[in-house]
Amino acid sequence: MLVGGNNGRWQVLDAMCLIHSPASVGVAGGLMGGDVDMDRGHKSLCLFAEAFSRRRDPESTHTAAMEDNDETKKPKQKTAVICGYPISIFFIVVNEFCERFSYYGMRAVLVLYFKYFLKWDDDFSTTIYHTFVALCYLTPILGAIVADSWLGKFKTIVYLSIVYTLGQVVMAVSAIHDLTDTNKDGTPDNMTLHVALSMVGLMLIALGTGGIKPCVAAFGGDQFLDHQEKQRSTFFSIFYLSINAGSLLSTVITPILRAQECGIHTKQSCYPLAFGVPAALMVVALVVFILGSGMYIKTPPQGNIMVKVCTCIGFAIKNRFRHRSSQYPKREHWMDWSDEKYDKLLIAQVKMVVKVLFLYIPLPMFWALFDQQGSRWTLQATIMDGNFGLLTIQPDQMQTVNPILILIMVPIMDSVIYPLIAKCKLNFSPLKRMTVGMLFAALAFVAAALVQLQIDQTMPIFPSSTESQVKYINMMSTPLDVKAGNNYFTLKPFTANEDYLTFGSPFTLILGPNASSQIAVEEGNRSTSVIVQEGTLPKPITFSDITSKPEQGANAIRFFNGLNITLNMTWDDQSFGNIPTNDMSKYVLIPKGVAEYKIKDALGSVCDYKQELGFGSSYTIVIPPTFNFESTCGQILIPVVDIKPNTIHMAWQIPQYFLMTVGEVVFSVTGLEFSYSQAPSNMKSVLQAGWLLTVAVGNIVVLIIAEAATLEEQWAEYILFASLLVLVCFIFAFMAYFYTYIDPAKIEAEFAHKEPEEKKRKSVEMSRKDSVEQRSEGRKSSHSGSEKDEETLQTKI
Repeated sequence: MLVGGNNGRWQVLDAMCLIHSPASVGVAGGLMGGDVDMDRGHKSLCLFAEAFSRRRDPESTHTAAMEDNDETKKPKQKTAVICGYPISIFFIVVNEFCERFSYYGMRAVLVLYFKYFLKWDDDFSTTIYHTFVALCYLTPILGAIVADSWLGKFKTIVYLSIVYTLGQVVMAVSAIHDLTDTNKDGTPDNMTLHVALSMVGLMLIALGTGGIKPCVAAFGGDQFLDHQEKQRSTFFSIFYLSINAGSLLSTVITPILRAQECGIHTKQSCYPLAFGVPAALMVVALVVFILGSGMYIKTPPQGNIMVKVCTCIGFAIKNRFRHRSSQYPKREHWMDWSDEKYDKLLIAQVKMVVKVLFLYIPLPMFWALFDQQGSRWTLQATIMDGNFGLLTIQPDQMQTVNPILILIMVPIMDSVIYPLIAKCKLNFSPLKRMTVGMLFAALAFVAAALVQLQIDQTMPIFPSSTESQVKYINMMSTPLDVKAGNNYFTLKPFTANEDYLTFGSPFTLILGPNASSQIAVEEGNRSTSVIVQEGTLPKPITFSDITSKPEQGANAIRFFNGLNITLNMTWDDQSFGNIPTNDMSKYVLIPKGVAEYKIKDALGSVCDYKQELGFGSSYTIVIPPTFNFESTCGQILIPVVDIKPNTIHMAWQIPQYFLMTVGEVVFSVTGLEFSYSQAPSNMKSVLQAGWLLTVAVGNIVVLIIAEAATLEEQWAEYILFASLLVLVCFIFAFMAYFYTYIDPAKIEAEFAHKEPEEKKRKSVEMSRKDSVEQRSEGRKSSHSGSEKDEETLQTKI
């Protein structure tokens, strides 16, 4: 059996191991459940291979099935072979590896590109991300129809790969910040151009990646002759391994490329490289595929079964509407209104398909949760601690937890859990499995909500649009009593109060016994007020602070110079600038690790200072008036914490990934296994299209909720999605309770047996009708002749 799921989710390699039709590429003849009794060991191996091959390619799984499952009996030309395999397949395998690396490499960093480069908020970034994913699941249907009905597979792959490549190149160009940075400050001056290029690039990519997916695996299957079934089976295993090797490697490598810094005038996260490498791989994929052109077997378009099914359904609806008045006799099923144009076998097959498609209605909600691994869960990881000892995990690399768990879970479920349930004689039917899978996905979002609650407790509370926050630092050599509004506290020399004070209206600031001033509220602003000695009185000097967590897990560092000379501070190749006495430097973003600073004066004296940094913190490093350039100079500096580093570890996301993976294994594999077992042998592709459509609709659900929901807390949104899925789960369970399992092969066999008798009966009826018509015409002719004779006789008389 072959089953598919979202994001490449599933290819149970039983189908690949048993495939018989070169045109059906692993989704054809031997597809469905229960028809083949496989050896358990062999099946486990296939499932394990499927686990590795499942990684993130629903298009390759599902849309390969868009090919008509009927075998074409046309003879094939012979091609050059090596080790029993057509040479042409090696070009196809390399092409698929490069294309999957290109797609998933780009997609891995996409939501962070929206957030940090285009400066979109989390909600809008999520909306555009899921809009793109939805388009990627809609275009395979178009690609299948174009390939089967018009251009053929080869031309469709070439033409849409060119579109695909252009899209990747446009995305890489859109990420070059120096492109419109005319003032060389590191910020693009024409963000509209970057946004426009990004949207054009994503639309081209969606059209390209979706359009070629129904064709590549099918085209590979076309390269084998009828006697090469064993080689064809091995090819599909290698093909899907290449898919997932490319996608897994890209998900690991591309975030590393993104984390590098590059640029002509200013150094920033290297999104051009993160998008450029996938673009280069897509160019390689296209060139490699074209190089094999002369070796390919190219079958002409044969027509698409999906079009036939849709026209049959459309005719039934149209005919039923045309005969909606009560004077017409009722039909047993609404599809029976198409029997005036289509034969009864086709109508019966469409009925079976429609019955399964009806069960698909609640399924998009599962994918709505599932696909947020690449959006909401990735954004959640940006405010967590990614230090795993020897490894530092980037937020967008956490997505690799899912395929790693898949490698573990699929063999366990198939070889341990399901057999154990069967031995306990529990009726764990396919529809019940799918229901359980949906519940596990809901539990995964409950786990995500619990993690988010822990994160929120460690997050700083920033001022609202009507508030301001202030922190005070005492740079005087004596303790200082401070009264700020209703807040009383004493600051020791060269120390700061621990937390920011929040004010909603102007307040009076009293420093010591004699100094007081009225402070206005700067709405939405966060600031640090450094209190210095001016004559005999303390004087506050106010500096603006950042009002959000530093981006991409970096640490925002700045220096305050309390020494009576100008100092220069540097980190690596970045400078904090020359800082006069009682002045603050600019912020510099520094990644996690040990930061080594150099503090210099005009005479060339240098002080080296090291600081251990985590993720997402902000510090003001105070240089007191007592500072000197001796060997212990670093011990004199005072780091003041403005924003605490992330303390919730990314490992806490593993439980939610585990629950989601279990849900995926139980839901996705079982879903298409059930669907195909209930569908006619020549209409598997229609169900593939329907399954893809549920994924697309699921992503549309996410973008609707992300925009429409007014929930301020992210944990509440997670609970909302979990609640909606539980509700949909009950609806699905209710629908499944009334579902009656059928045997499509038996029904088709009955029609095949009835068809000759029906034809014979119709032939007899037509013969009788012709005979009756001839006799009737003979009588009419004889009667007409008698009348003429009588008329002639009367005339003569």
